[in-house]
Amino acid sequence: MEIISFKNDVLPLKDILYRLALRITLKHEEAQDIVQETLIKVWNKREDLDNIDSLEAYCLTICRNLSLDHLKRKDTHTESLEKTEVAHEEHMGPYEQMLQKDRVELVSQLVNHLPEKQRSCMQLRDFEGKTYKEIASILNISEDQVKVNIFRARQTIKQKYQQIEEYGL
Repeated sequence: MEIISFKNDVLPLKDILYRLALRITLKHEEAQDIVQETLIKVWNKREDLDNIDSLEAYCLTICRNLSLDHLKRKDTHTESLEKTEVAHEEHMGPYEQMLQKDRVELVSQLVNHLPEKQRSCMQLRDFEGKTYKEIASILNISEDQVKVNIFRARQTIKQKYQQIEEYGL
């Protein structure tokens, strides 16, 4: 029986949980509240965690479910994610930096408009580096469904990005 430490085992997951909650709720304060609620729920169930294969997957699943429940209660979809900071490369001039920031903002908006399942799959794969198997476990779907959702999300973003770049939509 392994003893779970809040400080060493649960608390280090807060950043990944925050990014997932933010990707679903699109609101900084709500994501923070959901992470706090997730950490409390996990810690209250610490005696039952011996049967869990992956504490991280378990926490991500709780966080995802709480985020989705929160959306259902609020029944709103906010259109903007907090502004993503763009790393300013020293070799880029002000114009290139502005273009880069605009591109990142555009892609962020496109991701925010994806269906929830595609957005979650893409978040976990592309931003969190999770495997298809881990994502399937977290979202309670098959690995094939994960692959399809990621493929569709990337295709949608690519097509819409190209349309906007080409036609200035």
